[in-house]
Amino acid sequence: MARDAIILGAGVAGLSTAAFLQREGWKVTLLDPLGPAGGASFGNAGLLSPQTVIPAALPGMWRKVPRWLTDPLGPLTIRAAHLPRLSPWLARWLAETRLARVEANAAALHALHAPALEVWRELLGEADYRAMIRQAGQVQLWEGGGPSPLEDALRARHGIRAELLGLDELQQLFPGLSRAVTRGLLVPGNGHVVSPARVVRALADQVLAEGGAILPQQALKLIPREGGGWRVLANTAVHEASSVVVAGGAWSAELLAPLGLRLPLESERGYHAHLPAPSIELRLPILHKSRGFGLTPMEDGLRAAGTVEFAGLRAPPDERRAEQLAAHAKHLFPELTHGTPRLWFGQRPSFPDSLPVVGPVPGRPGLFLCFGHGHFGMTGGPASGRMLASAMAGRPTSLLDALAPARFTGSARV
Repeated sequence: MARDAIILGAGVAGLSTAAFLQREGWKVTLLDPLGPAGGASFGNAGLLSPQTVIPAALPGMWRKVPRWLTDPLGPLTIRAAHLPRLSPWLARWLAETRLARVEANAAALHALHAPALEVWRELLGEADYRAMIRQAGQVQLWEGGGPSPLEDALRARHGIRAELLGLDELQQLFPGLSRAVTRGLLVPGNGHVVSPARVVRALADQVLAEGGAILPQQALKLIPREGGGWRVLANTAVHEASSVVVAGGAWSAELLAPLGLRLPLESERGYHAHLPAPSIELRLPILHKSRGFGLTPMEDGLRAAGTVEFAGLRAPPDERRAEQLAAHAKHLFPELTHGTPRLWFGQRPSFPDSLPVVGPVPGRPGLFLCFGHGHFGMTGGPASGRMLASAMAGRPTSLLDALAPARFTGSARV
């Protein structure tokens, strides 16, 4: 059977999978109605976090939720109309706060994230890597409080170096920083990209240069062929290949449901306010843990990105949440001035355990999944694509067990 694949989604996960499959000798066609870097791969915070192992579900985290929900523009909001559909996902999320699950999820995140910078270098080549990726680290900030003992223990267990920063050190690192910030944590092994859109489009250019096709089409239905392989019914064409990779982000579960595969995928809707011509220059990206957003230096300004909104795939965006991110940046640096903010809204595909699904679908030969990276798409997407391409070429790795779709379809959990 021919080694060809249709990849649904031209974001960072789909393009990485395509690039690595091409290196294995496969012919690839990508379908995406938005084109390369048209969704979360365009609007994310640009953070590369190989030294990040902390899942979102932690013991006691649920106690903070009522306080967050009292502020409609705070770090977390749930639209009432979506709550009935969200409830099963929340129940699974609560189950993941058990210590045994947290430790297992952190180990899987470490295995997936650790090679992130190496994989980006392998994908881009040395010249593009140096042009678009920075490895100076990231700084987490708090207004009161600080990292929890459990987070410290997880970092120590996985050999992650982190340095506590006091007020004086923070002021030296970030002149003009608000005095409301009292604690910081430097993670020197992390980094960022200067433009998520440019780096993902560079992947697209590589795929095209190697003979791949990227078509602006919407996949509507996956149809298994008699005798093997798949047919993809799209809005303007029908495509056939021996294999299909679903890498469609938050929309992926809707494509899979007609095949009887139901996964607990939810959209953690996020926003950004891109601030052109800022009056300050950040040396490092900032993650403001108390307010749930990041501030990243990029080639065309500062990007304030983050927060979580649960409202489903089709509810209209609330532009006030993006505008609030610009206000958060001003709170963090009171003297900050900038041009008119550019606002953005997008869908983060997330599973309750903070891990993506990567690998083959049992009982569906030739069907593979690569989505659900949540807040870590730029970090985990390329490594997932490399791992999946290797498995499709007959060289699976043990990490696929932790990321397998079967973990949500009947497998026993710890």
